[in-house]
Amino acid sequence: MGTVGVAGGGSTKVANPGKATILALGKAFPHQLVMQDYLVDGYFRDTNCDDPVLKQKLTRLCKTTTVKTRYVVMSEEILKKYPELAVEGLPTVKQRLDICNDAVTRMAVEASQACLKNWGRSPSDITHLVYVSSSEARLPGGDLYLAKGLGLSPETQRVMLYFVGCSGGVAGLRVAKDIAENNPGSRVLLATSETTIIGFKPPSAERPYDLVGVALFGDGAGAMIIGSDPVLGYEKPLFELHTAIQQFLPNTEKTIDGRLTEEGISFKLARELPQIIEDNIEGFCKKLMEVVGFPDKEYNKMFWAVHPGGPAILNRMEKRLDLSPEKLNASRRALMDYGNASSNTIVYVLEYMIEESLKMKKESQGDDGEWGLILAFGPGISFEGVLARNLTV
Repeated sequence: MGTVGVAGGGSTKVANPGKATILALGKAFPHQLVMQDYLVDGYFRDTNCDDPVLKQKLTRLCKTTTVKTRYVVMSEEILKKYPELAVEGLPTVKQRLDICNDAVTRMAVEASQACLKNWGRSPSDITHLVYVSSSEARLPGGDLYLAKGLGLSPETQRVMLYFVGCSGGVAGLRVAKDIAENNPGSRVLLATSETTIIGFKPPSAERPYDLVGVALFGDGAGAMIIGSDPVLGYEKPLFELHTAIQQFLPNTEKTIDGRLTEEGISFKLARELPQIIEDNIEGFCKKLMEVVGFPDKEYNKMFWAVHPGGPAILNRMEKRLDLSPEKLNASRRALMDYGNASSNTIVYVLEYMIEESLKMKKESQGDDGEWGLILAFGPGISFEGVLARNLTV
């Protein structure tokens, strides 16, 4: 697996006392890189399927997702060892969890190590751990195996968020913010790790929605370190986390439906998901913006770090909020380069947000807004949002 970390280039703005800040970011991926242009032939070959109608449909979906590359744990070696994963109807949840439990731990450890390296302090300074995954199931959970892999103190206080889907990264950020602000001097490691093997299935005309996942989702891990009152000279805060809220939409439980079965996880994504998000996004954002007195419709004066659930969601947000095209650049780049990697993806979006902010600053083009929103949407339907300040601009 490969690791990547971002130090952020330092801060030009000062964080407010007592407010949680993101102090470092890091990410990691499995070695298997999938080019979207070659995905269809490989997937149908690996699953021994020759249905031309389904193949044509997946080809169309691969183009509409805007994804170019993704990383996946699945490999020829895994399929040779577990050929039953590519056979319809076989009970394979044990095999899947054996693969996933190991893979998500390795990726989470590597992403966290990259994050710790960029932070510049010792793992012994981590006081709390928040671990997020929808790709494993075991007792004890992945939080303990991650703590062990990093050599964290047995006294590290752990929180685990399982099966919260695409909103998991921002949900974890909300929890880490609360911990950091209520425990002075604490340093919280937030780690997310996901793999699609838990839901890998051969194509089926009875499950056309599975093809959306094949065309869209990727694997990987992300990590952040969150703490308040950064130590000058040792820590370089990237974002200040001002306010975090969560909201679920009543009677939308079936819109994103996931079930753990003997064949792994089965997902159903309703067609109306982008429309539901479009109909509710403005009211949700308004609640966050009111905290600091932003007037209505001032959306283009802010930055937008949005989990890219898919191009339709980004397009509808852009339309409803009348956002300038560049406002969702970071989200679109993350989707293009990594696919929808579930809870991890917000880490990749924030990295691109920093990169673009520093580029604009260097080119004396102003900045993309000091204040902005970090957003994600997941099963529930649940909205997660953080009102934040970009301290790198």
